[in-house]
Amino acid sequence: MLKNRVAKTVSLFTHSTSLLLAAIIVGSIVGLMSPKMGSVAGNYIDPTILALVVLLLFEVPIKGIFKGGANIRFISLAWILNFMVIPLIGFGIASLFLSGKPLFYTGLVIYFMAPCTDWYLGFTRLAKGNVELGATLLPINMISQLVLFPVYLLAFNTVIEYKIDLSVLMDWFIQPLIAAAVLRFCLHRFIDRILPLCSALIPLVLMLLVGQIFAANINELAAHLSIVPLLLFAIFVFFIVTFAVGELVAKVAKLAFPEHCLLTFTTGARNAPLMLGLTTVAMPDQPLIYATITIGMLIEFPHLTALKAIFLRRYKASESAPSLVNREA
Repeated sequence: MLKNRVAKTVSLFTHSTSLLLAAIIVGSIVGLMSPKMGSVAGNYIDPTILALVVLLLFEVPIKGIFKGGANIRFISLAWILNFMVIPLIGFGIASLFLSGKPLFYTGLVIYFMAPCTDWYLGFTRLAKGNVELGATLLPINMISQLVLFPVYLLAFNTVIEYKIDLSVLMDWFIQPLIAAAVLRFCLHRFIDRILPLCSALIPLVLMLLVGQIFAANINELAAHLSIVPLLLFAIFVFFIVTFAVGELVAKVAKLAFPEHCLLTFTTGARNAPLMLGLTTVAMPDQPLIYATITIGMLIEFPHLTALKAIFLRRYKASESAPSLVNREA
């Protein structure tokens, strides 16, 4: 069931770049043509965020996540990379390219610091990686990034001018968490039918949120369009560097192909939807930060698709190698 679900999920997210662009364009047009409608759209951002967070938490599997739990070595390695090494890399790249633009710098740091908790598993499956071990990482990644979110913001000097109300932030996590847990308990008999629907709703709700943000804030964003190429280049550099680091670590640790593949996707995919939701709560009325997180997703999906192609090529090469040896023998 897990394999089928992640395959369906990734098929939705591989088309999300065009959906995301459509949401940005439609939201921007609405905001430019009718600021009043843009303001109305902005008034409904909070309910959309709550819906998105509930769906993300609901999708995290409860059963079967411990199948790969015995591989402590890999889990520790992935955790160190995801929550110690990569946030430092992201901080360095954001500082190098946008240290003079604090709002864009903050958005980049937030985007870089949180590993994905959903679609990376689908790409891992399609690239012949270790899906069961990847499922074990889901709750670990989710809990770790929620706990470390305010820590990173303070450690990387992103919130000098902003005051985070941690009690409000926790309320916005605890309430959706309780709602997701209650829904899972009440609907456990129908979970196999509901999870595909949840997977289909997540990108749609995310696109709605992006459209609302751009509709409500496009007039302010339009004044900073010259920064977008620099943002895109910084994100591109981040993905190249993290891929190189993952390749080095996998080689030094002598990971087998399925674990090597999983390590690449768990370190390469970012959790932009959840970070976008948390950031709108922690830092209200900061559209430039929200836009930066959203822009990251424009490069992320093509990046993950390219990684899938690389690992499928490697997989096919490794499968054909024994047959070539046999022929020569």
